[in-house]
Amino acid sequence: MGFADQRFNVNLSILFTELPLLERPAAAAAAGFTAVELWWPWIDSPTPAQSELDALRAAIENAGVRLTGLNFYAGQLPGPDRGALSVPGEESERFRANVDVAADFAGSLGCTALNALYGNRIEGVDPAEQDALALENLTLAARAADRIGAVLLVEALNAPESPRYPLVSAPAAVGVVDKVNAATGLDNARFLMDLYHLAMNGEDLPRVIERFAAQTGHVQIADSPGRGAPGTGSLPLEDLLDRLRAAGYEGWVGLEYKPGDRPSAESFDWLPREARAAR
Repeated sequence: MGFADQRFNVNLSILFTELPLLERPAAAAAAGFTAVELWWPWIDSPTPAQSELDALRAAIENAGVRLTGLNFYAGQLPGPDRGALSVPGEESERFRANVDVAADFAGSLGCTALNALYGNRIEGVDPAEQDALALENLTLAARAADRIGAVLLVEALNAPESPRYPLVSAPAAVGVVDKVNAATGLDNARFLMDLYHLAMNGEDLPRVIERFAAQTGHVQIADSPGRGAPGTGSLPLEDLLDRLRAAGYEGWVGLEYKPGDRPSAESFDWLPREARAAR
C-alpha cells in the first residue's frame, strides 16, 4: 500500500492561502487534485450573502474539483476560537443560524461530511452547562447533515495548541459522537481522526486506529512536530494510513498541513502527481 493508495483532498483553508479564496479550487486542480475541503470561509459571518455562496460554489464547480468536507461556523478560525456550538449566548446563536446555511451549501455540491468544532471552555461557565448546550446544538447539526445525506464529524484537537478545548483525546471525541448518536437515533455522527492533533497529545496512534477506525468518518494529516507536509517531521504517516486502510477505513484523507516558506503548490513533492487525483 502507501500514499499512492489513499484518497486525498486538499484543505483550502490552510493550503493555497497565499491566493484569494475563489482562486484556490483551481490552484488545487492545477496541482493535480480532484477533491478539496474547507473550514467555514466567512469567519465573521455564519450567514453570508447568497452572492458569496454562489461565487464559491461556481469557483469549485468551474475548477472541476469535488467538495468533500466543510466546517460549520466555528468563530475566529484561524484565530483564538475553536468552535462556537458550546459557547453560550451570541456564538451559539450564530452557530444555529449557520447550520442550515452550511448544510444547504454542502448539499448543493454533493459534500457528505460536515465538521462541527466543539468550542473552548469559557471562564465562569459551568462545563456541564456548556456540554448540555453542545449536545443540543450537535443534535441540530446531525439532523441537518442527515437531511443532505451527510455525516456529522466531531474532532479532537491538541492540548498544547488548544488548551481550553475540552476534546483533546480520541476517547473524549468519540464519547461525544456516541452521545449525539444516542440523542438523534440517526447514527450519522462520526469521529474526525486528525493524526497530527492526536500525535501532539501523545496518544498511541496504532492503538487509536485499532479502537476507533470503525467510528471514523474522516481523517486529516500533517507531520509532527511542526504541522508541515509528510516527511518534514517524525510521524510515520504512510504506515499509519496503511493501518487505517487495513482496519477498514476507505474514506478521504484531508491534507491539512502548513506549506512552510514556499508556495503551496511546491509542498506536494512527497506525493507523485499521478497519486493526487481521487480514485
